[in-house]
Amino acid sequence: MPTRNLGLDLMRATEAAALASARWVGLGNKEEGDRAAVEAMRLILSSLDFRARVVIGEGEKDRAPMLYNGEELGQGEGPFWDLAVDPVEGTRLLALGRPGAISVLAAAPEGTLFNPGPGFYAAKLVVGPEAREAIDLKASVADNLKEIARALKRSVRELTVFVLDKPRHARLIEEIRYAGARITLQTDGDVAGALAAVLPGTGVDVLMGTGGTPEGVIAAVAVRALGGGMQMRLDPQSEEERWNLIHAGFDLEKVYPLEELCRAEDTHFAATGITDGPFLRGVRYGAQEAWTESLVIRGATRTLRKVEARHRLEKLRGISPVAY
Repeated sequence: MPTRNLGLDLMRATEAAALASARWVGLGNKEEGDRAAVEAMRLILSSLDFRARVVIGEGEKDRAPMLYNGEELGQGEGPFWDLAVDPVEGTRLLALGRPGAISVLAAAPEGTLFNPGPGFYAAKLVVGPEAREAIDLKASVADNLKEIARALKRSVRELTVFVLDKPRHARLIEEIRYAGARITLQTDGDVAGALAAVLPGTGVDVLMGTGGTPEGVIAAVAVRALGGGMQMRLDPQSEEERWNLIHAGFDLEKVYPLEELCRAEDTHFAATGITDGPFLRGVRYGAQEAWTESLVIRGATRTLRKVEARHRLEKLRGISPVAY
């Protein structure tokens, strides 16, 4: 029998967050843009007919007005869903008016998402379905690119690698270029980068490098639901973070496969564009209306929907306290 697609409800929350934060695009204030998204997302999630608990958030690392870990949301009954949230992935992109900012949510059955503890950063390797058996985070960059190219029946020179443009990636960038692959350098947004690596037609074949651990767990839900491949290893960026992870019992050499990052098939993922990106258009405004574009992915069926919605702003403002 058909069952409820929770992802469509989650999409209402990412739409609300995108609409609220898009008013701050290009104004140079990422904190206020993030705050608007958090408040809008929390309002919608609190009204939904389900029970959920936030287990992966961004607030502690970004010092944001977070949807805090352990916060319970929803008005329904039954078992809890674990939520991984990022009301604005790419707060700097939003503040500067750059492409690629999105609002994202992932839900999985209770206890099935990887808990990184005090780990804020992780090395990641993400590819699409055709190359999911070709990756090995313990192998060299050149060997990975060679095996990925072989799986895709292409040459290494035809591959494009998504890498965050950070000082920590100087050596990685050199190794990718020495191997012969092309690079797309982006300042922020590695959930979007992971999605670009898995979705067809984006021009990205693989994501490499170290980014946020919360973003890694969120991305893992989508990657598994789409049949892609992903591996992750904790990669602390400070001595304090390293000490906290070791003290908490984490093995810093362990490579986590996708099945340990997300241990369930019955998952839901939603993302809405805030600014234009490679697979989602950003929020667009008319005189009294706005348009959003979203992705909704259901893990149980691997169904992917792209939803374009038109929102009548005066109607929304009449029934909601969100500053649309």
